[in-house]
Amino acid sequence: MEFALTLTHELVKFAGLLLIGQFLVYVMSFGRHDTNPVYKAMRFLTSPVVKSVRLITPAKIDDRHVPFVSFLLLFWAWVLLIVVRLDMAQGSI
Repeated sequence: MEFALTLTHELVKFAGLLLIGQFLVYVMSFGRHDTNPVYKAMRFLTSPVVKSVRLITPAKIDDRHVPFVSFLLLFWAWVLLIVVRLDMAQGSI
């Protein structure tokens, strides 16, 4: 159980860091992000998360905001996993 939580925690953290990196490359590419291979790679790696969040968000939310919503959901999942792991560690002492 602890291994599964650790693996999930690390995957959530990795996806969140990829979204942050994708945003930074977007900002630093000055409008040419579509031709940037690093941006394309990060977009490919984060596409499962963004597509999943697109399925659960209302249609009123614009597609350009979905990566931000994905990041917020990953952030709160990351915080929740920290709390759960700390609670499990306290219970095993």
